[in-house]
Amino acid sequence: PFELEGQMIDIRCSIGIAQASGTQAGADQLIKNADIALYAAKSERGGAYRFFEPKMQELLTQRQTLKAELAAALDNSELELVYQPVIDLFRNRVSSFEALLRWRHPERGLISPADFIPIAEETGLILPIGEWVLNQACLEAARWPRGVGVAVNLSAVQFRNKSLSRTVADALAKSNLAPTRLELEITETVLLTDSEANLDVLHEFRKLGVKIALDDFGTGYASLAYLRKFPFTKIKIDRSFVADLGEA
Repeated sequence: PFELEGQMIDIRCSIGIAQASGTQAGADQLIKNADIALYAAKSERGGAYRFFEPKMQELLTQRQTLKAELAAALDNSELELVYQPVIDLFRNRVSSFEALLRWRHPERGLISPADFIPIAEETGLILPIGEWVLNQACLEAARWPRGVGVAVNLSAVQFRNKSLSRTVADALAKSNLAPTRLELEITETVLLTDSEANLDVLHEFRKLGVKIALDDFGTGYASLAYLRKFPFTKIKIDRSFVADLGEA
């Protein structure tokens, strides 16, 4: 670590390593292999190193193919929403549904969000996809009984879009859905990146009348101080804290 303008800075490096052999194709291929290994090292954590393995090339090719196919998935109507019910145990009824995004690939079948959401965030495709999800969920919820709401997850990347609050307002207007029936779920990452600007956006949401839920609380670095800075309507504690409640 070194001091920069009064702050201690800790810079780490990631390293990709490729070893030459008798069958090596040449310097260009060696550098390419090292670059692929570097990509694998960066995907793990800061300060990691990886040796090149042939399967890395295959995984990288698959990822690049998935990127290209995801770009066309929205236009080809391959994305769909499923709805997970939220049960009010006190009243013994469904109080709302959480909209969950799925990608039904024409050849691969259902692709896990864990596989394509990071790609969508990396490429910026999460912006048009997220807008589509918001509009579809609001339109669907408008057909439900009045007491039933819908929750939509927002990516931290979507907060880089300065017109995010306008996008939410437009979705409500197009669907004629009451703002109080829409709940937007965010993660702690939103609070940790450009927190003041993002908190301003959250306050804009509240002015619209929508609810705000903090998802997976307790898994990141957000402190209880954030809960005082913004009046969340719901806090969803990460499952790791409650998984063993039923055991002695």
